Amino acid sequence: MISFLLCVLALILGYLVYGRFIDKVFGSDPKRVTPAVSKADGIDYIAMPTWKVFMIQFLNIAGTGPIFGAIMGAKFGPSSYLWIVLGCIFAGAVHDYLTGMLSLRHDGAGLPEIIGTYLGKTTKGVMLAFTVLLLLLVGAVFVYSPAEILKSLAGDGSDTSFMIWVAIIFAYYIIATMLPIDKIIGKIYPVFAVALLFMAAGLMVGLFVKWPAIPEIWDGLANRTSAATPIFPCLFITIACGAISGFHATQSPLMARCLKNEKLGRPVFYGSMITEGLVALVWAAVSSYFFFDGGAEQVGGSASSSAPQVVELVSKNWLGVIGGILAILGVVAAPITSGDTALRSGRLIIADALHFEQKPIKNRLAISIPIFIIVALLLWFNMANQKGFDNIWGYFGWANQTLAVFSLWAVTVYLKRAKKGYYWLITCLPAIFMTVVSITYLFAIKLHIFTL
Repeated sequence: MISFLLCVLALILGYLVYGRFIDKVFGSDPKRVTPAVSKADGIDYIAMPTWKVFMIQFLNIAGTGPIFGAIMGAKFGPSSYLWIVLGCIFAGAVHDYLTGMLSLRHDGAGLPEIIGTYLGKTTKGVMLAFTVLLLLLVGAVFVYSPAEILKSLAGDGSDTSFMIWVAIIFAYYIIATMLPIDKIIGKIYPVFAVALLFMAAGLMVGLFVKWPAIPEIWDGLANRTSAATPIFPCLFITIACGAISGFHATQSPLMARCLKNEKLGRPVFYGSMITEGLVALVWAAVSSYFFFDGGAEQVGGSASSSAPQVVELVSKNWLGVIGGILAILGVVAAPITSGDTALRSGRLIIADALHFEQKPIKNRLAISIPIFIIVALLLWFNMANQKGFDNIWGYFGWANQTLAVFSLWAVTVYLKRAKKGYYWLITCLPAIFMTVVSITYLFAIKLHIFTL
């Protein structure tokens, strides 16, 4: 628990010290007019209260990522703590902040537009297709997995029940993708974000009360469950959202279109990532107790329990009825909210590429209908050939971090061109590290071209 407490303190200091340093290097200007004001359209460009923008940004980038990723990553042992803390402060929060701020400076531009500006038109074209495909995969899988959970919770394991839940979730996606951002997302996301934070706070209190004898960093950083799975690069792919995730760079522009002042960038972009790191750290500690200190037996689980099972068992056991409700929000609502913003981001990215104004509803429909058709086909493929879809989804973790690689290189080029100091430290080193992680994982783990 001492390691856990030190890591919590490090994340807080990271925001207060390093976050302020990054903001100073970038040079946020409170006098600059933001896209929420200059391009206000009542649909996607809408100035919203800062607290609401923060909550939406937090839930957009979080979903179940800092929960499930941290649970699976905790099996590597205390090394997961270090990656969450160091990755979050020096890579993930910097990545989210700079992509968000560059979107602000480029009239709310999406990630492919930013990458194209700094890495060239060819790279832009490749990353446009890559990003949209990634977002469609997120949208598809986050229809399928919540529907499976809801079917189970309803006590009806039939295919008919599953299809009804799929239809309900998909209908919600259509509405959330099409309507102005403040109508649904702006109203319900803060509620879900509060629930996610409350669950994490409750579990932290539970950790203090139980004070479990979980492994400490100084006990050793070796993989504690399977020596056959190398910590490098697997840990850095497994824990993404709690440390650094390319998916975040597709979400930051959504809120860049809603900020009223550039000075709000640090609390919204950098701060939400640090908050996500805290959530991931809590779940990593809870999971260490679950897997390594007899916690699984105490809550009716086992070492082979899946991440959703760990969430449900621990939450209900530690937090009672409220915990059960929050567990449902965590494993159902969170992926749904990630899915709808993924499809919304896909619509906006395609619209930016085509220079297709999105205020008229017919323009939104022209882009959204093909998106919904593709997602529906992916869902059909998933249900018709589970193995085939699992094979595609197996590359998602790699694709997510590869997207972060391109985002980091783009912001590095920006900082170099703008003659900002320390660019080699704040973005170039993380970009090099994540490039090595991504390449190593693809060739050594997925393609088996070389072994570790």
